Amino acid sequence: MIVTRRTIIEAGGGFFLAALLARPAAAAGNVVDLEIRGKDDGAHVWFDPIGIRIEPGQTLRWTNRDPANSHTVTSYHPRIFDRPLRIPAGAAPWDSDYLLPGESFSVTLTVPGVYDYYCVPHEQAGMVGRIVVGAPQAQPPVAADPSLTPLPEVASNGFPPVAEIIAKGIVRRA
Repeated sequence: MIVTRRTIIEAGGGFFLAALLARPAAAAGNVVDLEIRGKDDGAHVWFDPIGIRIEPGQTLRWTNRDPANSHTVTSYHPRIFDRPLRIPAGAAPWDSDYLLPGESFSVTLTVPGVYDYYCVPHEQAGMVGRIVVGAPQAQPPVAADPSLTPLPEVASNGFPPVAEIIAKGIVRRA
């Protein structure tokens, strides 16, 4: 076989095309999948994992794997249902709205800090989760504001400690 300039250019074009097509696969590694779970009879509901550490700029994607319930993924923020601020100042709050079984919701977090979130219809059942973005030294204190709707005790007690999330990377429900 005779190697011509055209053969080299065609081969180089193929490598270039392959490199371009490979880029989305690398970007897909930037998405972290989480699940919304529940028992078939609806007796218990939870986020899996309930605690996770990610790097700034990573995307989290929750998928509702509960066959019996719809759920939300909602950050604690005064702009959403008058809830206390439990995400970093300057971070954008989010609310997935109701996710039916099999539906997904994604959010990209860029501001380092601790993010607490909950399921609107199941907060009273302790359905909460915590995200640590980067490596904050400690969770900022939550100031009590009587004009905001406080967290139920079961929700307040449901968050894994920040230190445990940083040490393990992922915390599953007990």
